[in-house]
Amino acid sequence: MEEVEDIEQIAEALRRGGVMLYPTDTLWGLGCDATNAAAVAKIFAIKQRADAKSLIVLVDGEKMLHRYVREAPTLALDIVRLSSTPQTIIYSEGVGFANGVCAADGSVAIRIANHLFCKKTIRSLGRPIVSTSANISGANAPKTFAEIPDAVRQSVNVQVCAKWEGRPTRKPSGIIRLEADGRVEVIR
Repeated sequence: MEEVEDIEQIAEALRRGGVMLYPTDTLWGLGCDATNAAAVAKIFAIKQRADAKSLIVLVDGEKMLHRYVREAPTLALDIVRLSSTPQTIIYSEGVGFANGVCAADGSVAIRIANHLFCKKTIRSLGRPIVSTSANISGANAPKTFAEIPDAVRQSVNVQVCAKWEGRPTRKPSGIIRLEADGRVEVIR
């Protein structure tokens, strides 16, 4: 698989239902258009993951977040703004996502991207992207490109150029669930 550097070329591959291997602000990930059911199904197949498990989604900012959740509590945005590390928030109801992105109860895990490549790609695509670790389900999440299994590398349509890697945390984001009754649950 050839590395691709051009953001618009990558976004076009995602528009056509492609899956990309890409750097995030945490780990290397597998991603696709989070509104494209066929692309989401490809992610589950590559990861050999049960489709009953939901996926994390990246948006480019608060404006896009508000378009894809029924309600974004102020507390959620405060947590994201005040945290020094990437935080994924589980919102009670996602809107407009492909099957398999949201959990069975309709909730959705969303992180506002703070990574230049991710922000540019999401803006070019005009829609959120899936962000799941680039590994087979149950295996360790790859902290570097070299740790990504060959089977995963060979299954994607686009491999993003490593020049976009930046300075990832090399660990998964925190995950926080906000309940409708105001309870906060730290999952990771």
